[in-house]
Order: sequence, then structure tokens, then C-alpha cells
Amino acid sequence: MDSALTLIGLPIALGVIMLGLGLGLTVDDFRRVAHHPKAAVIALVCQVLLLPALCFALVLAFDLAPELAVGMMLLAASPGGTTANLYSHLFGGHVALNITLTAINSVLAVFTLPVVVNLSAGHFLADGRSIGLQFDKVLQVFAIVLVPVAIGMLIRARVPRVAERLNRPVRILSVVVLVAVIAGAVLGERENIADYFVSVGLAVLAFNLLSLAIGYGVPRLAGVDRPAATAAGFEIGIHNSTLAITIALSPALLDNTRMAIPGAVYGIVMFFTAAAFGYLVTRVGARPAATSTGSAPA
Repeated sequence: MDSALTLIGLPIALGVIMLGLGLGLTVDDFRRVAHHPKAAVIALVCQVLLLPALCFALVLAFDLAPELAVGMMLLAASPGGTTANLYSHLFGGHVALNITLTAINSVLAVFTLPVVVNLSAGHFLADGRSIGLQFDKVLQVFAIVLVPVAIGMLIRARVPRVAERLNRPVRILSVVVLVAVIAGAVLGERENIADYFVSVGLAVLAFNLLSLAIGYGVPRLAGVDRPAATAAGFEIGIHNSTLAITIALSPALLDNTRMAIPGAVYGIVMFFTAAAFGYLVTRVGARPAATSTGSAPA
């Protein structure tokens, strides 16, 4: 799970994917987010406050080993992953909202992640230690998210015809690249996957499903429209497991392999649950339209 494919290949692949997303975005998309801050505020509250509390309850309910418990809390405190932007793009979410939330969460994580993990270490471990989130990790997230998107948007603004021609091929390539990275990661860890899933699989799956449900359901209950709620669902349901793994394994931070196990398992599970979630949300959103069409007079 600490292979070059996971820690280097996935961020690079996601950077390429973000270039494709930028080809479909304009400055007006971000202006609309500023004009409708409700979804952003709700999503951030869920991400920063609700999810760590939910994860703590799950850790206690599943009676996880101390190091795995801290690893779960580390995962819960990690910001949304850039993969959420791709899934939102594929399933009709508000991609600009995703990108904005990822950027904001990355900044907040500098303060919230050490607090959550330190409190968790103090509660679950006899020798709880203090950690800090290095600034270069935050810069990496910004680089992966914002730089490729800015390049794509620049292409669209300057040469829109080129952007239109590239949009579909790059979108298809994005899916191919993502699937290839997932397959490579699974194959590289095939000998350890069974042990990982036995130790923490059910807790990770429960946390992932609840995160997706809360991310979509709470905004919808608050009156947020479906595209924005879909974006929030993916943003909250897809954590930056690569960042969580890096912090757990880094000798300068936690330097603990077992704490990285929840992030590694989550990094595999979330791809499949997020796809199923996107399919369900798309079907739910399409059903009223289909019903309306069918009932319209000929």
C-alpha cells in the first residue's frame, strides 16, 4: 500500500484527470457557487464536525484495535479526495462545488487533522503522540487539483473549439487511467488484501456508506438541489486516502503501518461504493423526469 503506484502514480493520474475536468469548466461555474453558498457550508460542517464524530462511534461499535482506531480517525479527518471531482463529473454533480470544497478542506485540514488525530491517539493509545500536517502535503493537494484545472479552463477560454474536441476523449481517457491505477493497486497488494479486509473491512465499508448517505442526504433535506447535493455526497464520501496513508507511513509523522490499513482498504472500497452511489443518484434524479414525460399529453 506504500508502493510508488499508490503514493506517486495515483496523484499523477488524478492530475491528468483534473486537466480533463478543467476543459468543461468556466469562471461562471465558480461564480454560481459563490451565489449559492448553502451547499458549501452544509458540506463543510458535515466534513469537519459530523464525520469525525460518526467515525468515533463506529470505531467504538466495531471495537477496533487501538492503532486501527487511530487510522480510522485519521481517514475521517482527511479532506475530500480529488477523485470525488471525477465521480461528480461522471454522474451529474456540481464539479465546481467539488473543486471549491476540496480546496477549502485542504486548508482546514492543516488545523483539524492534527487535532482529531492527536485526540484519537490520546484516547486509544497509551503512548499517544503529537503530529503535524506538513505544509508541502497541502501544496501537493492544491497542485493536483488547481493547476491542471486552471490549464484546462485556460484552454477552454482561449481556444474553445480545441476544448470541445478534447473534452470527450480526455473524459474517456480519465476513466481508463483511473481503472488502470485501481487495478494496479489491487494487484500489487493482492497478498495482503484479505488480511486488511478481515481486520477493518466492515468498519471501513460502514463509514464509507454512511459518509456518502450523509453527504447527499443532509443537503437534500436542507433544500439543496440535486447536482450540488451529489457533489457534496462525493466530496464527503470520498476521502483523500492517499494523504491518510502518507501521513500514517511517513517517518516524520505517525510512522505506523497498521494506522495506514484503514486508508488502504478505504482506497479500494470507495471506488466501487462511489460508482454504485452515483448510479443510484442518477436513477433517482432521472425517475421524476421520466414519469413526467410519460404522463404528458400526446
